[in-house]
Amino acid sequence: MNKQIIVNQEQLELAFSIRKKVFVDEQHCPIEDEFDAFDDLTSPCTHVLVYYNEKPVGTGRVRQVEGKAKLERICLLKEYRKHGLGKEIITLLEEIAREMGCVKALLHGQTHAEGFYEKLGYVTTSDVFEEDGIPHVKMEKSFQ
Repeated sequence: MNKQIIVNQEQLELAFSIRKKVFVDEQHCPIEDEFDAFDDLTSPCTHVLVYYNEKPVGTGRVRQVEGKAKLERICLLKEYRKHGLGKEIITLLEEIAREMGCVKALLHGQTHAEGFYEKLGYVTTSDVFEEDGIPHVKMEKSFQ
């Protein structure tokens, strides 16, 4: 397993490919909602990739919003779930957040993944709401 910060367009395209497979193909999110103004190497976002046996299998991104780190677009290809790789993505995004000076992280977690995030120290801070037809909850974690 290897994880890295995305630094070039080729790596970013690998992340896009993973996101398309997970969010658009598997979960049926509209493609026009999946990609946005933060999907650019010049945006105020840091994107990451996680590899398994040298194959890119997971991704996520983090950006600062009102002094907090917002973790977004976290996903793993279906066949690589349950190997601890999701935790690796979150750990790297949190490290980046701390380097940005953030003391708190927030995310919109799909309700089926709520327990996963709770194990990593996240607390649910909202009722269930829908994003792209999928139930989500807002979750936060303090780094202090």
